[in-house]
Amino acid sequence: MNNDDLLRYPIGKFTAKDSYSTEELQGFIERIENLPREIEKVINSMTIKQLDTPYRQGGWTARQVVHHMADSHTNAYIRFKWAITESTPTIKAYDEKAWAETPETKLDPVISIEVLKALHAKWSALLRRLSPSDFQKEFLHPETKKHMRLDRLTAMYAWHGEHHFGHLKIVANRS
Repeated sequence: MNNDDLLRYPIGKFTAKDSYSTEELQGFIERIENLPREIEKVINSMTIKQLDTPYRQGGWTARQVVHHMADSHTNAYIRFKWAITESTPTIKAYDEKAWAETPETKLDPVISIEVLKALHAKWSALLRRLSPSDFQKEFLHPETKKHMRLDRLTAMYAWHGEHHFGHLKIVANRS
């Protein structure tokens, strides 16, 4: 990987598997559950200047990353709810780049940390109560036309949180 790739993907790219064991899913759930505390720690260590620093040239600021995570993870939670309550629903796509530019993304990231704390508590409680067959349910993405199973989405969002946590650590470790 070149330096830009290391900044863009500090923990590497997500690689999906064909299936996941119960133990793997439990590990993903723990990672999702613990993420807000880790985000809060790193954000609390940052200066205002660091919050407004992008993790790479052309990337989002640390502030935008935290707001993005709240938006993205809220959408993921809703997608889980659709998939377990409807038969292969077509989810609503959204423009994450446009969402990262809405006015509240300039505000204190503590707002989104509080959202993540509540959301991840509720989300992990839901995930812990899903049956193995629930994790096999899926939704259809309207843009990619691909089906996404909930076990894979769980793995992807465990990765997604750590992926963006890696971006925040890049900024926090700069002087």
